[in-house]
Amino acid sequence: MQQLQKKLERRLGLFSVTNIVIANIIGAGIFTTTGYLMGFLQNPVMMLVLWGIGGMVAFCGAVSFGELGAAFPEAGGEYVFISKLYSPLLGFLSGWLSLIVGFSAPIAASAIGFSKYFVWAFPKLQNWLLLSEILSTENFSRCLAILVIISFSVIHSRDIILGARIQNGLTLLKILLVVGLIIVGLSFGNGDMQNLRPAQAFQFNFANWKAAGLSLMFIMFAYSGWNSATYIGSEIKEPKQVIPRSLLISTLVVTVLYLLLNLFFVYAVPGDQMRNEPEIGGLAVGLAFGPTAETVISLLISFALFSSLSAFIILGPRVYYKMARDGLFFDSIAKINAKRKVPSNAIILQAAIAIVLVLSGTFEQILTYMGFSLGIFPIIAVAGNIKLRRMKTSVLHLSGFPFVQVFFIVVSVAMLVLAYFERPVESSIAVLTALSGIPVFYWFKRKKAKRSE
Repeated sequence: MQQLQKKLERRLGLFSVTNIVIANIIGAGIFTTTGYLMGFLQNPVMMLVLWGIGGMVAFCGAVSFGELGAAFPEAGGEYVFISKLYSPLLGFLSGWLSLIVGFSAPIAASAIGFSKYFVWAFPKLQNWLLLSEILSTENFSRCLAILVIISFSVIHSRDIILGARIQNGLTLLKILLVVGLIIVGLSFGNGDMQNLRPAQAFQFNFANWKAAGLSLMFIMFAYSGWNSATYIGSEIKEPKQVIPRSLLISTLVVTVLYLLLNLFFVYAVPGDQMRNEPEIGGLAVGLAFGPTAETVISLLISFALFSSLSAFIILGPRVYYKMARDGLFFDSIAKINAKRKVPSNAIILQAAIAIVLVLSGTFEQILTYMGFSLGIFPIIAVAGNIKLRRMKTSVLHLSGFPFVQVFFIVVSVAMLVLAYFERPVESSIAVLTALSGIPVFYWFKRKKAKRSE
């Protein structure tokens, strides 16, 4: 029988943590959302402006979480921050949402993004495998996504160092791919900067404000992960220095890359062809360099999405592990394999939920549901940064207080309100998902109290 322990070890340095954060940010969002944004906004300049605003919001969040992470260098992220600064119930709800949506849904989205690009690169793959008469194209894509989730969950159940090494390689590959697309695409690709000219001016009426709010929510999904170093705080060496540095470096790098990559997309693809196109990267390369390049880049993008999926699989289980350590989740989830030093049971649970999500909805529905859900608790955590300063318990005072926190909170609240009006069904489901954790919290609390009697 395998020996188990309950403590994670501090084995990750700045380079590995920064790679995990960058990999966590650059995922399915940047390679799949731009087409939807053009469908919502129909204005490329407004779209680029919103990508810039999204980067500013993410950076302000990174500043705030860097200070929080230095004060509470533990596994769990906002679950820990909110539990300690507000209440265990609020903290549990953030962790509950992380379990169902915060990590499992991005894993599902990244896996679906991989499968879509892989099938785009090899459109006859299903025929080659003699599965055309057994599965529809959509179900074949879902089966590929599930296979990827299982494979990476097995890898990260083996060892954090092995997982980190694989993560480093995948992240470097992804950065090289993005940088290469930007430089080669804008320098040598076929395109036209006249594509920046909108067919019609953006009208600041309520309908367009709602579209802008929904677009910013999709963009913030693409930036999600700016806080990811705080989820593995218990495994980071010198966390008071490494956590804030990794968050700030990663967010700045990704913001610049996102703006330039979207400029390439607009340069290569006319607005009417871009609208509602999920495989925007493959389409842009195809128009800029031809069908052969489209196949190659689509294949590279599909494998680059492994990096973000891999990062989510590393991070999420550390939240559930921390909840279980606090007596607010199943005891088995708190178990750490003494030899491998990873929360294997938490990884298996997360994989199962991600697979259910892959089977349950369309890509756009998952993005909307996930984007709204991911926007709720970071607002509360960032507000906790203000409380931390007032309590005089902050161990690291980063610049910009309280302006960066106020900017983050105001923009994030406005985004959620506008997105709710634009997509009330998916947004309401996200809210109900969070509230469904209330009876679960009290059940675990009562169970914990009985054990201590």
